Amino acid sequence: MSLQLPAVDVPPQPWTGRFDGDGPGHRRWWQAVTALDKSPGSATGARPAALLGFASDEGVRRNKGRTGASAAPAALRKALAPLAFHLARTVADIGDVVVSGTDLEAGQERLGQAVAALLDAGHQTVVLGGGHETAYASYLGVSASSPVRTGQRLGVLNLDAHFDLRDEPVPSSGTPFLQMARAEADAGREFRYAVVGISEPNNTQVLFDTARRLGVRYLLDEDSEAERVRDFVAAFLADIDVLYLTIDLDVLPAAVAPGVSAPAAYGVPLPVISAVCRQVAQSGKLLHLDVAELNPAFDVDGRTARTAARLVDTLLR
Repeated sequence: MSLQLPAVDVPPQPWTGRFDGDGPGHRRWWQAVTALDKSPGSATGARPAALLGFASDEGVRRNKGRTGASAAPAALRKALAPLAFHLARTVADIGDVVVSGTDLEAGQERLGQAVAALLDAGHQTVVLGGGHETAYASYLGVSASSPVRTGQRLGVLNLDAHFDLRDEPVPSSGTPFLQMARAEADAGREFRYAVVGISEPNNTQVLFDTARRLGVRYLLDEDSEAERVRDFVAAFLADIDVLYLTIDLDVLPAAVAPGVSAPAAYGVPLPVISAVCRQVAQSGKLLHLDVAELNPAFDVDGRTARTAARLVDTLLR
C-alpha cells in the first residue's frame, strides 16, 4: 500500500557531500538518504526514519526573539550530510513544510498531518525545525497518530532552558506546551510533560507556578548532573508507553550552541544531553523527535548545526 502524504511546500533536494568511495563501508549520510520508501522495513526490523523540515520562525518573531530559524532545516541537512552512516535503518527525506508570512497555524496543521501519516505508516519521524513553535506542530501529528489514538500513554520530554508554558493571546514559540496541556485535557488524557535544563533566571515565577499546577516534572540546569538526569529520565519513561522528544538547542551552553534565539549563560553539558539521547533511543519508546531553535545566522563555524546533527544521528542508532 502506498503512503499518501499531504503535499510539502518544498520537495526534497539532492544531498551532497564528501565522497570516499562506493559500497556500504564508505557511506555517509548524503549517500544513504533516499526518497520516501513506500514499503517500510529493514533487515534489522528497525523502523525506517523520515526527515521533515519545518521552515518557520514566525513563532520566534511573535515571542520577540531573534529570527532566523526558518533557515535551520537546510543547515541541519548540510551538517548531517558528511557524517559517516552507521544506522541500521533506512532514512528518507520528505522535504519541507514552510510557514508562509504570518500564518503559523496553517503550517503547524500541515506538518502535523504529515507526521501523523508517516507515523501510521510505520516510520520513525524526525522534524528539523524551526523555532520551538515546531513543538506544537509535532504534537498535532503525534496526538493524531494511531498509538495515541488507541490509548497508549504519551509522554513529552523537552530538553530546554525554558518551560514554554506562556499564556498568551497569540500562540508563539513560548506557548506550545501550554497549548498541548489544554489539548490533552480536551481529549481527556493526562498531560505528561517533563523538562531537563530549566534556567531559573530565565523563567518567571508565573511559569514555575504554571508548571507545578500542571504537574510538570523538571530539572534545573544547575541540577542536571549525569546521574541525576539519567534517573529523572528513567522515572519518566517508566510512566509512559510512547515518547515525543523535543530538543531546544538553547538547553546547551552558549559555547556549544551559539546559534540559537536565546543563547544559554549556563546550560546543560553536551555529554549529558547526548547521554539522554542514547537512553531514549535504547528505551524502545521513542515515537517522534524534533530539533528546534537553530538559527544559522548566529551560528559560529556551524557549531550549533553540527551538534544538532550529531544528536539526531545518536537518536536514530
